[in-house]
Amino acid sequence: MSIFDSFDKNLPGDHKIRRVALEPGEYEQFAPEEFLTREPQSFWPFYLLIIVVFFGLMSQLLNLQIKQGNFNLSLAEGNRIRDRESLAPRGIIFDQNNKALVSNDVAFMLELYPIDLPRGAEEKEKFYNDLSTISQIPAQELKDKVAEKGISAAPIVLKENIDRDTALLLETKVINFPGVVVTKKPVRHYEEIDGLAPIIGYIGKITEEEYKNNYDTSLRMNHDIGKSGLEKTYQNYLKGRNGVNKIEVDSHGRAQRILANLPPEPGYNLVLGLDVDLESKMAEALSLVIRWAGVSSGAAVALNPQNGEVLGMVSWPTYDNNLFGLSSSEEYSQLVDDPDKPMFNRAISGAYPSGSTIKPMVAAAGLQEGVISENTTIDDPGEIKVSSWTYPDWKSHGLVDVRKALAVSCNVFFYAVGGGWDKIRGLGPAKLQYYLEKFGLGAKTGIDLPGEVSGLIPTPEWKEKNKNEMWYLGDTYHMAIGQGDVLTTPLQMAVSTAAIANNGEVLKPHFVRKIIDKNGNTIKDFDKEVIRSDFIDDYNLMVVRSGMRNCVTQDYGSCRALKDLPVTVAAKTGTAQFGAEGKTHGWMIAFAPYENPQIAIAVIVEGGGEGYSTAGPVVQNVFNWYFSQ
Repeated sequence: MSIFDSFDKNLPGDHKIRRVALEPGEYEQFAPEEFLTREPQSFWPFYLLIIVVFFGLMSQLLNLQIKQGNFNLSLAEGNRIRDRESLAPRGIIFDQNNKALVSNDVAFMLELYPIDLPRGAEEKEKFYNDLSTISQIPAQELKDKVAEKGISAAPIVLKENIDRDTALLLETKVINFPGVVVTKKPVRHYEEIDGLAPIIGYIGKITEEEYKNNYDTSLRMNHDIGKSGLEKTYQNYLKGRNGVNKIEVDSHGRAQRILANLPPEPGYNLVLGLDVDLESKMAEALSLVIRWAGVSSGAAVALNPQNGEVLGMVSWPTYDNNLFGLSSSEEYSQLVDDPDKPMFNRAISGAYPSGSTIKPMVAAAGLQEGVISENTTIDDPGEIKVSSWTYPDWKSHGLVDVRKALAVSCNVFFYAVGGGWDKIRGLGPAKLQYYLEKFGLGAKTGIDLPGEVSGLIPTPEWKEKNKNEMWYLGDTYHMAIGQGDVLTTPLQMAVSTAAIANNGEVLKPHFVRKIIDKNGNTIKDFDKEVIRSDFIDDYNLMVVRSGMRNCVTQDYGSCRALKDLPVTVAAKTGTAQFGAEGKTHGWMIAFAPYENPQIAIAVIVEGGGEGYSTAGPVVQNVFNWYFSQ
């Protein structure tokens, strides 16, 4: 018995030795029978898994290095390189004599780039506390600013309007603070010329609503934009192109070196048709009369009747638009809450009854429609009675024709032209509306300033809809003398006056003559734009002009105070009732020289009483200065 036989007998259960004959040679091998009878195990799934993983890793490696190589490189660069914006100075605004009306100063800001904040809670807390000590900004305020804006690459302005010495000292202290920088910011300085602020406007921080509704993709929430005036209208020309510095930062966000610098490009400049010396004189003359009359407000607009350029525009009281750059919130609140509303541009946004200044347009309409001729006369009894209603004149003028009616401002004559009386059949409300709107009343002129209103030329349909009342003959009478529901702006009156002066062209008023670049090259010209013309015959306009000239030259004329000026003038006064207390606005429209008009003007003194006594002296002083230069 072999050793295997002995061992086999002593094994328990099925664990028996099994003899196997192998070649070459005879020997025995033993194993558990269950193992020896099992099928051979295959390792191919394991090998397959290894192959799949290998090729997956290779594929991802190729994808990262080749397909997404540029993208991943840019991500890596983004962690290393920061874009720091440098703000462009806005374009300059010049008057017609190349006098700068605005300039750019430099202010300093403390900014924080949230993307470079420390990541750890303890490090971030220390960062806020240390920065608070240096900047004198409470740590909680710093945290709130970051929480409000979120972690982004856009900077947060921590402090503005820092003086130069403080900025230099602050710059040395924040040099090791990641993402904290002291930057320069161009700020506007406006010439302190009375009346100029509503024209030029001002700039301010863009609001969230403005940001969402603006199609300019270059704007950021820390940018300033034009908020009013020409600054707003020509924002896209004035803004310039901001520069970019590419800064290499270390792992803590601290600046190491400048890799590239794209300098900012200043905005385009505006050249206006406005004469700043005339502007100053208009403001002086208007403010003097307002104080003399014991009232608080008024407006004046002067146009070039040959091309529609605005030569001067004053809304009184006015304000200093520099307050919006460096003023305190208290000063701003005082300005906004002022009951005299100095920020309200009465020249384009104030709508008033025109009073008798509308009569030249009514006369032109009556002549054009054949309702009257230059020889038509009436014997003015001082009033018209219709049933129980009385429509008064300011006095009985006796025999008048259209020229004298304009010169003495005869109400009865224009009642007749508008609504009919005696032998004059009258235009009626539809024709009155048609011609007054042709002259530019009751609609926006399209001037290049925001905030213009339309005014109102009423109609029977309008009255029924808005007042639930019928239209009566008295409404037509009131409309013909610029009373009732008629509302016009000083700008509209200046435009219609210019149309009479230039023989019938209603021109679009505009401030900007041309836009130029920093080298003086013209980017855009603004030529004369005719809104409408040829709706009144030349001869009929000549008759109206001669009536306005008689207002100055004749002893009975209400504009005779302008007779001694060093230029020939044609004019028309107006006294417009408003409110329930019988108060009146004082109006005057005028143009000169009579033979070849170069300036047309409209003036209103709110609550100033008679037009000849308040608005008249403004026109007199302005024309006397303008034609004595």
